[in-house]
Amino acid sequence: MALASESAGRARIGDVDLVLSHPDDYRADWVGRPDLIEQVLACWLVVDSRDVPLCPRLVGRPGVGKTTLAYVAARRLDRPVYIFQCTMDTRPEDLIVTPVLASGGTITYHASPVVSAMLRGGVAILDEANRMNERSWASLAPLLDDRRYVESIVAGIKIQAHPAFRVCVTMNEDASTYEIPEYMMSRLQPAIEIDFPSREEEIEILRYNLPFAPADLLSMTVDFLQEGHRQDMSHSSRDGITIVRYALKRMRANPALDATGAFREAATRILGPDAFDRERSDRRRRSLTMRELSEFFLTEDHLRQGGEEEEETKEEDGGE
Repeated sequence: MALASESAGRARIGDVDLVLSHPDDYRADWVGRPDLIEQVLACWLVVDSRDVPLCPRLVGRPGVGKTTLAYVAARRLDRPVYIFQCTMDTRPEDLIVTPVLASGGTITYHASPVVSAMLRGGVAILDEANRMNERSWASLAPLLDDRRYVESIVAGIKIQAHPAFRVCVTMNEDASTYEIPEYMMSRLQPAIEIDFPSREEEIEILRYNLPFAPADLLSMTVDFLQEGHRQDMSHSSRDGITIVRYALKRMRANPALDATGAFREAATRILGPDAFDRERSDRRRRSLTMRELSEFFLTEDHLRQGGEEEEETKEEDGGE
């Protein structure tokens, strides 16, 4: 396996030059349970020369702060951090090396954020990783076990991870994701679950992100979110931040609008017309999720056939 050398945003592996990605650098802090950061950092420890770091998976509802937790933990290591946004269209070459047609008709090879982190001894965060298909997961299998390398078919090279390289994945708990193959799940261990925050934590999250917002608007937003958490609704702190932002803008645009009116309008605009009807909102959300999945996985013929089978069943049951 060829060794890599790096200079000025490029790396050379054998006779192949790679253009490296830029690391992510933005303001973030973790407001919540400090033990969650400790759990992530513990996964990345190496306790013996024969030991290897683990690849934890951070699991929770959308908007609970999984990516922020991973990013803040990674910054504690004082190493470059690379976030790769996974989608259903992610291909193996997107995860490793992508050929790009440059000026003059030449081809340059661009390293993904994952490979750039591997070469620089940084931290790679695979965000919303359970949106990827099995073919893409398979390309990462040797990276996430003792071998710690990936293979680029398009560039014809194997890339060994720097000893300081660390990786974790975030996974949403919702219906619009793929099931992860068992052989990959055994590599994505341990699972660290991030739940909705307590009221005290949630008010701190909103204060951190919206230090300019009045206390009464923050308080009514957090009360609304906490009631949603108790009823197992999907409203997250991220939704709350957006609600407050929009409410503030509406109040600035219309001085006659008070905080309560602005909050209710913002919540309705952002979460839908059923925002304050918990039962109806949850029923509508579940119905939409199932319909979206049907439309994604089934053709019109399948849907039509399903409807015909349903009608036949009704006739057999006496039209009930």
